[in-house]
Amino acid sequence: MIVDCAIYRDGRRMERPADYSDALDEARETGDAFLWIGLHEPTEAEFDHVTSEFDLHPLAVEDALHAHQRPKLEVYEDSLFLVLKPVSYDESTTVVSTGELMLFVGDSFVVTVRHGKANPLGEVRERLEHDPEVLRHGPTAVMYAVADAIVDQYMEVAADLQVSLDELEEEVFSPEALAARDIAGRIYAFKRQALGFRRATGPLAEPLERLTRPGVPFVHEDSRPFFRDVSDHLTRVNEQVEGLDRLLSDILSANLAHMSVRQNDNMRKISAWAAMFAIPTAIAGIYGMNFEHMPELHWVWTYPAVLALIAGACLTLFRVFKRRGWM
Repeated sequence: MIVDCAIYRDGRRMERPADYSDALDEARETGDAFLWIGLHEPTEAEFDHVTSEFDLHPLAVEDALHAHQRPKLEVYEDSLFLVLKPVSYDESTTVVSTGELMLFVGDSFVVTVRHGKANPLGEVRERLEHDPEVLRHGPTAVMYAVADAIVDQYMEVAADLQVSLDELEEEVFSPEALAARDIAGRIYAFKRQALGFRRATGPLAEPLERLTRPGVPFVHEDSRPFFRDVSDHLTRVNEQVEGLDRLLSDILSANLAHMSVRQNDNMRKISAWAAMFAIPTAIAGIYGMNFEHMPELHWVWTYPAVLALIAGACLTLFRVFKRRGWM
Protein backbone atom coordinates (compact mmCIF):
# COMPACT_ATOMS: atom_id res chain seq x y z
CA MET A 1 0.00 0.00 0.00
CA ILE A 2 1.03 3.65 -0.44
CA VAL A 3 2.21 4.96 2.92
CA ASP A 4 3.04 8.51 1.83
CA CYS A 5 3.18 10.54 -1.35
CA ALA A 6 4.16 14.16 -1.79
CA ILE A 7 5.76 16.73 -4.08
CA TYR A 8 8.77 18.58 -2.68
CA ARG A 9 9.57 21.94 -4.22
CA ASP A 10 12.69 23.83 -3.22
CA GLY A 11 13.11 21.50 -0.24
CA ARG A 12 9.60 21.96 1.13
CA ARG A 13 6.65 19.61 1.12
CA MET A 14 3.77 20.56 -1.12
CA GLU A 15 0.39 18.97 -1.77
CA ARG A 16 -0.31 15.29 -2.29
CA PRO A 17 -0.72 14.83 -6.05
CA ALA A 18 -3.93 13.42 -7.42
CA ASP A 19 -2.24 12.03 -10.51
CA TYR A 20 1.34 10.78 -10.48
CA SER A 21 1.93 11.41 -14.17
CA ASP A 22 0.83 15.04 -14.07
CA ALA A 23 2.78 15.65 -10.87
CA LEU A 24 5.93 14.14 -12.37
CA ASP A 25 5.59 16.21 -15.55
CA GLU A 26 5.11 19.34 -13.47
CA ALA A 27 8.16 18.56 -11.33
CA ARG A 28 10.31 18.01 -14.40
CA GLU A 29 9.10 21.23 -16.02
CA THR A 30 9.89 23.44 -13.03
CA GLY A 31 13.25 21.75 -12.38
CA ASP A 32 13.18 22.53 -8.64
CA ALA A 33 10.76 19.82 -7.51
CA PHE A 34 10.53 16.05 -7.25
CA LEU A 35 7.96 13.44 -6.36
CA TRP A 36 8.51 10.97 -3.47
CA ILE A 37 6.23 7.95 -3.13
CA GLY A 38 6.61 5.48 -0.26
CA LEU A 39 5.11 1.98 -0.41
CA HIS A 40 4.97 -0.81 2.15
CA GLU A 41 4.90 -4.42 0.91
CA PRO A 42 2.82 -3.57 -2.18
CA THR A 43 0.98 -6.20 -4.15
CA GLU A 44 1.57 -6.63 -7.86
CA ALA A 45 -1.70 -4.88 -8.67
CA GLU A 46 -0.87 -1.92 -6.42
CA PHE A 47 2.59 -1.58 -7.94
CA ASP A 48 1.46 -1.82 -11.57
CA HIS A 49 0.18 1.77 -11.60
CA VAL A 50 3.44 3.13 -10.17
CA THR A 51 5.47 1.01 -12.60
CA SER A 52 3.64 2.34 -15.64
CA GLU A 53 3.76 5.96 -14.52
CA PHE A 54 7.49 5.98 -13.77
CA ASP A 55 8.57 3.51 -16.46
CA LEU A 56 10.44 1.31 -13.98
CA HIS A 57 12.47 -1.61 -15.28
CA PRO A 58 10.58 -4.93 -14.99
CA LEU A 59 13.54 -6.77 -13.43
CA ALA A 60 13.81 -4.16 -10.69
CA VAL A 61 10.05 -4.25 -10.18
CA GLU A 62 10.17 -8.02 -9.76
CA ASP A 63 12.92 -7.69 -7.14
CA ALA A 64 10.95 -5.00 -5.30
CA LEU A 65 7.80 -7.10 -5.19
CA HIS A 66 9.31 -10.39 -4.09
CA ALA A 67 12.10 -8.99 -1.87
CA HIS A 68 14.77 -11.36 -0.45
CA GLN A 69 17.50 -9.50 -2.34
CA ARG A 70 21.12 -8.81 -1.46
CA PRO A 71 22.15 -5.16 -1.08
CA LYS A 72 23.00 -3.94 -4.57
CA LEU A 73 22.91 -1.01 -6.98
CA GLU A 74 21.50 -1.50 -10.48
CA VAL A 75 21.73 1.19 -13.16
CA TYR A 76 18.94 1.22 -15.74
CA GLU A 77 18.18 3.62 -18.55
CA ASP A 78 15.53 5.60 -16.70
CA SER A 79 16.35 4.99 -13.05
CA LEU A 80 18.67 3.68 -10.36
CA PHE A 81 17.65 0.73 -8.23
CA LEU A 82 19.25 0.53 -4.79
CA VAL A 83 18.57 -2.33 -2.35
CA LEU A 84 19.32 -1.87 1.36
CA LYS A 85 18.70 -4.18 4.33
CA PRO A 86 17.74 -2.38 7.56
CA VAL A 87 18.35 -4.33 10.76
CA SER A 88 17.13 -4.31 14.35
CA TYR A 89 18.40 -6.14 17.41
CA ASP A 90 16.38 -7.48 20.34
CA GLU A 91 18.71 -7.71 23.33
CA SER A 92 16.32 -9.86 25.35
CA THR A 93 16.29 -12.64 22.73
CA THR A 94 19.64 -11.78 21.04
CA VAL A 95 17.90 -11.94 17.67
CA VAL A 96 18.88 -9.78 14.68
CA SER A 97 15.89 -9.03 12.46
CA THR A 98 16.35 -7.75 8.92
CA GLY A 99 14.01 -5.98 6.55
CA GLU A 100 14.41 -4.72 3.01
CA LEU A 101 14.26 -1.27 1.51
CA MET A 102 14.33 -0.60 -2.22
CA LEU A 103 14.80 2.83 -3.79
CA PHE A 104 13.99 3.74 -7.37
CA VAL A 105 15.71 7.04 -8.13
CA GLY A 106 15.18 8.78 -11.46
CA ASP A 107 14.60 12.14 -13.07
CA SER A 108 12.64 14.14 -10.46
CA PHE A 109 11.22 11.14 -8.58
CA VAL A 110 11.96 8.72 -5.76
CA VAL A 111 9.98 5.55 -5.11
CA THR A 112 10.72 3.67 -1.89
CA VAL A 113 9.45 0.15 -1.26
CA ARG A 114 9.93 -1.40 2.17
CA HIS A 115 9.44 -4.90 3.51
CA GLY A 116 9.53 -5.88 7.18
CA LYS A 117 9.42 -3.86 10.37
CA ALA A 118 13.10 -2.95 10.76
CA ASN A 119 12.89 0.27 8.81
CA PRO A 120 13.90 3.89 9.57
CA LEU A 121 12.15 5.38 6.52
CA GLY A 122 9.50 7.31 8.45
CA GLU A 123 12.11 8.98 10.62
CA VAL A 124 14.21 9.82 7.55
CA ARG A 125 11.31 11.53 5.78
CA GLU A 126 10.41 13.51 8.90
CA ARG A 127 14.00 14.58 9.44
CA LEU A 128 14.41 15.65 5.82
CA GLU A 129 11.19 17.64 5.88
CA HIS A 130 12.63 19.61 8.82
CA ASP A 131 15.85 20.26 6.88
CA PRO A 132 14.89 21.86 3.54
CA GLU A 133 18.50 22.80 2.81
CA VAL A 134 19.31 19.11 2.38
CA LEU A 135 16.02 18.14 0.76
CA ARG A 136 16.52 20.89 -1.83
CA HIS A 137 19.11 18.68 -3.54
CA GLY A 138 16.34 16.37 -4.74
CA PRO A 139 16.25 12.58 -5.07
CA THR A 140 19.98 12.28 -4.38
CA ALA A 141 19.42 13.79 -0.93
CA VAL A 142 16.75 11.18 -0.19
CA MET A 143 19.01 8.32 -1.29
CA TYR A 144 21.89 9.67 0.81
CA ALA A 145 19.71 10.23 3.88
CA VAL A 146 18.25 6.72 3.70
CA ALA A 147 21.66 5.08 3.25
CA ASP A 148 23.13 7.18 6.07
CA ALA A 149 20.26 6.28 8.44
CA ILE A 150 20.61 2.57 7.73
CA VAL A 151 24.39 2.58 8.21
CA ASP A 152 23.92 4.50 11.47
CA GLN A 153 21.48 1.77 12.43
CA TYR A 154 24.18 -0.80 11.63
CA MET A 155 26.58 0.98 13.99
CA GLU A 156 24.05 0.87 16.83
CA VAL A 157 23.35 -2.83 16.27
CA ALA A 158 27.08 -3.60 16.11
CA ALA A 159 27.57 -1.83 19.46
CA ASP A 160 24.65 -3.75 21.02
CA LEU A 161 26.02 -7.04 19.68
CA GLN A 162 29.40 -6.26 21.22
CA VAL A 163 27.78 -5.67 24.62
CA SER A 164 25.83 -8.93 24.38
CA LEU A 165 28.96 -10.79 23.28
CA ASP A 166 30.93 -9.44 26.25
CA GLU A 167 28.18 -10.70 28.56
CA LEU A 168 28.19 -14.10 26.85
CA GLU A 169 31.98 -14.29 27.14
CA GLU A 170 31.84 -13.61 30.87
CA GLU A 171 29.16 -16.24 31.27
CA VAL A 172 31.11 -18.85 29.29
CA PHE A 173 34.16 -18.56 31.52
CA SER A 174 32.35 -18.11 34.82
CA PRO A 175 32.41 -20.91 37.44
CA GLU A 176 28.63 -21.29 37.09
CA ALA A 177 29.12 -22.29 33.45
CA LEU A 178 30.78 -25.56 34.50
CA ALA A 179 27.39 -27.21 34.92
CA ALA A 180 25.74 -25.56 31.89
CA ARG A 181 25.13 -27.79 28.92
CA ASP A 182 23.80 -25.31 26.36
CA ILE A 183 26.75 -22.90 26.22
CA ALA A 184 27.99 -24.21 22.87
CA GLY A 185 24.46 -24.02 21.47
CA ARG A 186 24.11 -20.42 22.60
CA ILE A 187 27.43 -19.52 21.02
CA TYR A 188 26.35 -21.11 17.75
CA ALA A 189 23.02 -19.25 17.90
CA PHE A 190 24.82 -15.96 18.51
CA LYS A 191 27.18 -16.72 15.64
CA ARG A 192 24.20 -17.24 13.32
CA GLN A 193 22.82 -13.83 14.31
CA ALA A 194 26.19 -12.24 13.58
CA LEU A 195 26.22 -14.01 10.22
CA GLY A 196 22.77 -12.64 9.39
CA PHE A 197 23.98 -9.15 10.29
CA ARG A 198 27.05 -9.64 8.12
CA ARG A 199 24.88 -10.56 5.13
CA ALA A 200 23.21 -7.18 5.45
CA THR A 201 26.35 -5.06 5.86
CA GLY A 202 28.97 -6.82 3.73
CA PRO A 203 27.38 -6.65 0.25
CA LEU A 204 26.48 -2.98 0.71
CA ALA A 205 30.13 -1.91 0.52
CA GLU A 206 30.32 -2.23 -3.28
CA PRO A 207 27.15 -0.19 -4.06
CA LEU A 208 28.22 2.64 -1.76
CA GLU A 209 31.69 2.59 -3.30
CA ARG A 210 30.12 3.02 -6.74
CA LEU A 211 28.13 6.01 -5.51
CA THR A 212 31.37 7.73 -4.50
CA ARG A 213 32.69 7.56 -8.06
CA PRO A 214 31.66 9.84 -10.95
CA GLY A 215 29.52 8.65 -13.81
CA VAL A 216 26.53 7.26 -11.89
CA PRO A 217 23.37 8.71 -13.46
CA PHE A 218 20.74 10.55 -11.42
CA VAL A 219 23.30 11.20 -8.66
CA HIS A 220 24.42 14.79 -8.10
CA GLU A 221 28.17 15.26 -8.37
CA ASP A 222 28.35 17.25 -5.12
CA SER A 223 26.95 14.28 -3.20
CA ARG A 224 30.00 12.05 -3.67
CA PRO A 225 31.79 13.24 -0.48
CA PHE A 226 28.65 12.49 1.53
CA PHE A 227 28.38 8.97 0.13
CA ARG A 228 32.09 8.55 0.84
CA ASP A 229 31.41 9.40 4.48
CA VAL A 230 28.64 6.77 4.62
CA SER A 231 30.98 4.27 2.96
CA ASP A 232 33.64 4.95 5.60
CA HIS A 233 31.12 4.30 8.37
CA LEU A 234 30.07 1.07 6.69
CA THR A 235 33.71 -0.03 6.45
CA ARG A 236 34.05 0.48 10.19
CA VAL A 237 30.88 -1.55 10.79
CA ASN A 238 32.16 -4.39 8.60
CA GLU A 239 35.41 -4.43 10.54
CA GLN A 240 33.41 -4.65 13.79
CA VAL A 241 31.33 -7.50 12.40
CA GLU A 242 34.44 -9.40 11.31
CA GLY A 243 35.90 -8.87 14.78
CA LEU A 244 32.71 -10.20 16.37
CA ASP A 245 32.81 -13.27 14.16
CA ARG A 246 36.45 -13.99 14.98
CA LEU A 247 35.85 -13.48 18.69
CA LEU A 248 32.87 -15.83 18.58
CA SER A 249 35.00 -18.49 16.91
CA ASP A 250 37.70 -18.00 19.56
CA ILE A 251 35.14 -18.21 22.37
CA LEU A 252 33.69 -21.39 20.88
CA SER A 253 37.14 -22.96 20.55
CA ALA A 254 38.05 -21.92 24.09
CA ASN A 255 34.78 -23.33 25.40
CA LEU A 256 35.37 -26.66 23.65
CA ALA A 257 38.91 -26.76 24.99
CA HIS A 258 37.60 -25.94 28.47
CA MET A 259 35.08 -28.75 28.21
CA SER A 260 37.84 -31.15 27.10
CA VAL A 261 39.98 -30.17 30.09
CA ARG A 262 37.03 -30.70 32.44
CA GLN A 263 36.37 -34.10 30.91
CA ASN A 264 40.02 -35.05 31.38
CA ASP A 265 39.83 -33.93 34.99
CA ASN A 266 36.74 -36.03 35.52
CA MET A 267 38.39 -39.05 33.90
CA ARG A 268 41.43 -38.68 36.18
CA LYS A 269 39.18 -38.54 39.24
CA ILE A 270 37.24 -41.59 38.11
CA SER A 271 40.47 -43.46 37.42
CA ALA A 272 41.88 -42.51 40.82
CA TRP A 273 38.78 -43.73 42.67
CA ALA A 274 38.75 -46.90 40.57
CA ALA A 275 42.41 -47.55 41.51
CA MET A 276 41.62 -47.16 45.21
CA PHE A 277 38.63 -49.47 44.99
CA ALA A 278 40.76 -52.01 43.13
CA ILE A 279 42.87 -52.66 46.28
CA PRO A 280 40.05 -53.95 48.56
CA THR A 281 38.54 -55.75 45.59
CA ALA A 282 41.79 -57.61 44.89
CA ILE A 283 42.39 -58.51 48.54
CA ALA A 284 38.80 -59.58 49.06
CA GLY A 285 39.06 -61.63 45.89
CA ILE A 286 42.13 -63.46 47.18
CA TYR A 287 40.57 -64.33 50.51
CA GLY A 288 37.32 -65.18 48.80
CA MET A 289 38.96 -68.19 47.12
CA ASN A 290 37.98 -71.34 48.99
CA PHE A 291 41.40 -72.95 49.20
CA GLU A 292 41.98 -75.44 52.01
CA HIS A 293 45.53 -74.46 52.89
CA MET A 294 45.53 -70.73 53.66
CA PRO A 295 47.58 -70.17 56.84
CA GLU A 296 46.32 -66.60 57.31
CA LEU A 297 42.79 -67.84 57.91
CA HIS A 298 43.83 -69.38 61.21
CA TRP A 299 45.77 -66.40 62.55
CA VAL A 300 44.15 -64.40 65.35
CA TRP A 301 44.99 -60.95 63.92
CA THR A 302 44.37 -61.74 60.24
CA TYR A 303 41.07 -59.86 59.95
CA PRO A 304 42.22 -56.56 61.51
CA ALA A 305 45.56 -56.83 59.71
CA VAL A 306 43.86 -57.16 56.32
CA LEU A 307 41.57 -54.26 57.12
CA ALA A 308 44.58 -52.17 58.12
CA LEU A 309 46.39 -53.18 54.93
CA ILE A 310 43.42 -52.14 52.83
CA ALA A 311 43.02 -48.81 54.66
CA GLY A 312 46.74 -48.04 54.49
CA ALA A 313 47.04 -48.83 50.79
CA CYS A 314 43.96 -46.77 49.95
CA LEU A 315 45.15 -43.85 52.07
CA THR A 316 48.57 -43.96 50.40
CA LEU A 317 47.01 -43.89 46.95
CA PHE A 318 44.69 -41.09 47.98
CA ARG A 319 47.61 -38.92 49.12
CA VAL A 320 49.57 -39.67 45.94
CA PHE A 321 46.62 -38.79 43.70
CA LYS A 322 45.85 -35.69 45.77
CA ARG A 323 49.44 -34.48 45.46
CA ARG A 324 49.29 -34.89 41.67
CA GLY A 325 45.97 -33.07 41.37
CA TRP A 326 43.90 -36.08 40.43
CA MET A 327 41.55 -35.73 43.38
